[in-house]
Amino acid sequence: MIAADPAALGIRTDGDRSGLARRMTLVLVAAVLAVSLLSLGAGASGVSLVDTLSALARGEALSPSDSLVLFQIRLPRLVTGLLVGAALAVSGAVMQGLFRNPLADPGLVGVSAGAGLGAITAIVLGGALPPALAAAAGVNLVPLAAFFGGLAATLVLHAIASRRGRTSVATMLLGGIALAALTGAASGLLIYLADDSQLRTLTFWSMGSLAGASWPQLIAAGPLMMAALIAAPFLARGLNGLALGEAAAFHMGMPVERTKRVAVLTVAASVGAAVAISGGIGFIGLVVPHLLRLATGPDHRRLLPNAALLGAVLLVLADLVSRTIVAPSELPIGIITAIAGGPVFIAILLRQRGVMDL
Repeated sequence: MIAADPAALGIRTDGDRSGLARRMTLVLVAAVLAVSLLSLGAGASGVSLVDTLSALARGEALSPSDSLVLFQIRLPRLVTGLLVGAALAVSGAVMQGLFRNPLADPGLVGVSAGAGLGAITAIVLGGALPPALAAAAGVNLVPLAAFFGGLAATLVLHAIASRRGRTSVATMLLGGIALAALTGAASGLLIYLADDSQLRTLTFWSMGSLAGASWPQLIAAGPLMMAALIAAPFLARGLNGLALGEAAAFHMGMPVERTKRVAVLTVAASVGAAVAISGGIGFIGLVVPHLLRLATGPDHRRLLPNAALLGAVLLVLADLVSRTIVAPSELPIGIITAIAGGPVFIAILLRQRGVMDL
């Protein structure tokens, strides 16, 4: 359980870490700018950002190939990485606050599993769609299927966990686990039916990648992630109150049920859109908010924006490593985040072992 922090509820204490959190925000903003420039300037094509900016400053026109690489490949990939990283990290912070457990993960509510099932269905059975429908969806068939799969999982889970206008967090957790198991079984059946080319696509997609990032995909999925990121800070006070327990938060006058519903919908929108556009990327939503909570405290008023910034930084860095370490090929981002996040997660478990009786 996350211990209640008086400072998180607006009470001044000698151990107030709000100043440290503000300094962390400034550092993370600078880090976002730095990794963005690094991402735009690095890649297998050899196009230099410095040379490009120098040419633009001199009034020279870019070559068609340089313009294509920078504005149609690297820039949408960068924006996608920033949005997906921020969405996953903020979703993790919201889930940890909602369940009052620092080891909670966005996958607990079954959104990721539902989105994965939608994508797998589109990859394996997409060829059976009517030609007119397949042509209308085009390259967005898999992202659209993933998003609607995540949305369907959220609606089913909400129906399971809600009764007489109240939402049970415990039922939501157990229902999410059961729903993830069911969607996993359905995904396994579809994978069994897939051919060799589909299996390769499924394998690469399931480990996460930004290789297919494009402006049309961003136009489709970006607004959902942006809306979730804008809505999340308005949950901060409610999540701070839930740290005391639902009964205490209710008696303090906080809209507990509304906070829970908005939190679940926020996570569903952000994770569904993120999985739709990037595939399965683990550990960002789990590790980022927990590290920030250890460093700057549990106040969600500072935790949520800092989680967005740190998640964006780490995912862009992971993408940069994935596409340069074996250039001109690239590794799935999920491999990079697992290699980096696995040891951190083990360290967190060891640190919390005494407190959580693990």
